[in-house]
Amino acid sequence: MEHALSPATLTELRRPRPYPAVSVLTPTHRREPDNAQDPVRLRNVVAEAKKQLEADPSVTRERRLDIVEQLDRALAEVDLAHAEDGLVIFAAPGEHQVWSLARTVPERVVLSDTFLTRNLVAAQASERPFWVLSVSADRVTLWNGDGERVVEETTEGFPLTRSLEDPDAERQERVGDLPSTFRDEQTRHFLRDADTAVSAVLRKHPRPLYVTGETSALSLLDEIGTVTKKAAHIPHGGLAHGTPDAVSQAVGPLISAEARKEVDAVTRELEAARGRKAFAAGVDELWQSASEGRVQLLVVEENFRVTVRDDGGDHLVPAESGDLDAREDIVDEIVEQCLETGAEVRFVPDGTLAETKGIAGVLRY
Repeated sequence: MEHALSPATLTELRRPRPYPAVSVLTPTHRREPDNAQDPVRLRNVVAEAKKQLEADPSVTRERRLDIVEQLDRALAEVDLAHAEDGLVIFAAPGEHQVWSLARTVPERVVLSDTFLTRNLVAAQASERPFWVLSVSADRVTLWNGDGERVVEETTEGFPLTRSLEDPDAERQERVGDLPSTFRDEQTRHFLRDADTAVSAVLRKHPRPLYVTGETSALSLLDEIGTVTKKAAHIPHGGLAHGTPDAVSQAVGPLISAEARKEVDAVTRELEAARGRKAFAAGVDELWQSASEGRVQLLVVEENFRVTVRDDGGDHLVPAESGDLDAREDIVDEIVEQCLETGAEVRFVPDGTLAETKGIAGVLRY
């Protein structure tokens, strides 16, 4: 199952395809007892997709059989034991993808000439992804993290490893010229290579970087590093050979503190916008502003969801889930529209925007 949405991947997903490109969405659950319903819901929503393909007169038999096969392959790849909060399946002639999201999605099936990507975009915007570089004298490990999990990343040559055996060490020890581990030239070159490698990762996927290691290792990076010198340092050794859980526990307090600072800064920015008459709040107002490209900063509570429908005019009105013409993911639509027009999107803890009912923004004009 896919997790990381890069700009290149998003561009490819948005590419027009021969009709029909099928998008299947269903909410999933991380824990018992809620996750007991996930297998049944998933089978039912995939069955609904097949039913819609069968009923669509514009879909040829050959194309329908192709897409049904892709849906079956996708279904076989789903690992509900590691489910998050939402699941998206894309299927088109000759291709399929399965995406696991750390953000809930409405249950729906969409047949179109493009895949439905707004939920992926909203999920990525809410994840606050980060990198962790764990350094030691013989191994440098890169970890890919978000709010819920940390996994080891194997890209740009990571993990970097080397042997600490020095054939000349015995002679150096006899003459008293054996340098400490983080002062010898080979280690300096090794950590400089790590700095270069993580620089390449950050160019492709910019996000906050945290570096863990012994104090002497971090001091060396302060001296020779570029991006690693500027990163947040956490004096915690052993994580280059550690587990994802150990890394998550080590960086968790610092990430939580940074998140609190960000929420405080966003709150102040919204208050300042209110004072200069550049403030917007509520789904209806922000939907219009987003459609006009006027939103500079959008702030949304993490679990804010509202179902609406268009009243036939310029406004959205509340609706019940399942109603005819109901738009169950209007918040994610607003998020994607804002990102499309260059706005910054921030997700904040539930309750932060109680006065504005879960969503607010700063307008460009």
